[in-house]
Amino acid sequence: MDEQTEKTFRETERMDSDVHKEIRDEKKDMTNMQHDSADKSDDSSENDNVSENINDGEKEEKINEAKDALPEDESCDGAKQELSREEKYAALNDSHLRLIAEFDNFRKRTIREKADLIKSGGATALTNLLPVIDDFERALSTLQTTEDLSSVVGGVRLIYDKFIGYLSQQGVKAIDSVGQPFDTEFFEAIATIPVSEEDKKGKVIDCVQTGYLLYDKVLRHAKVVVGE
Repeated sequence: MDEQTEKTFRETERMDSDVHKEIRDEKKDMTNMQHDSADKSDDSSENDNVSENINDGEKEEKINEAKDALPEDESCDGAKQELSREEKYAALNDSHLRLIAEFDNFRKRTIREKADLIKSGGATALTNLLPVIDDFERALSTLQTTEDLSSVVGGVRLIYDKFIGYLSQQGVKAIDSVGQPFDTEFFEAIATIPVSEEDKKGKVIDCVQTGYLLYDKVLRHAKVVVGE
């Protein structure tokens, strides 16, 4: 091997050695970077865990503070509310039952009072009619012994007027019918007859049965004959 060849060979070995050294250095740097990254990741995880522990501690502390701020009887508030509901229900139920009983008593008392009023009202009306009956009995007795019919007629007229006066006191009055326009509210037409006068058409010509009002309410319709 000549001098020039040996020199070239040595230069080649030196270059190979430098290249291998650079490769080893690069591998070493990469390994160190991986270790640093892993250490940072571990530090970050530890920091997160510490932060979570701190947050949990703060939350628990706030919850304890809120519990301490509640009234002493807050723990049994649900039981008290339930008891209050039962008391209210019992009071309302008792009031409802009392109201039903009072209304039932009122209804029975009202029915009884109405029945008594009807009975007493009927008794009063009949009692006031007894004098009229007495007058009729005297009139009938007079008819059997007297020959003066005019005096009997006058006596019957007096009895009639007395009876009409009594009905008037009770709010009963006769319906004025003859000559009045025909009105189905007060009259009941039993017949119609033709009339020559125009002013009599559609009016009551004759009254067959007198009608009566009780305090402006029809007690009995008057049966009439109407002109047409």
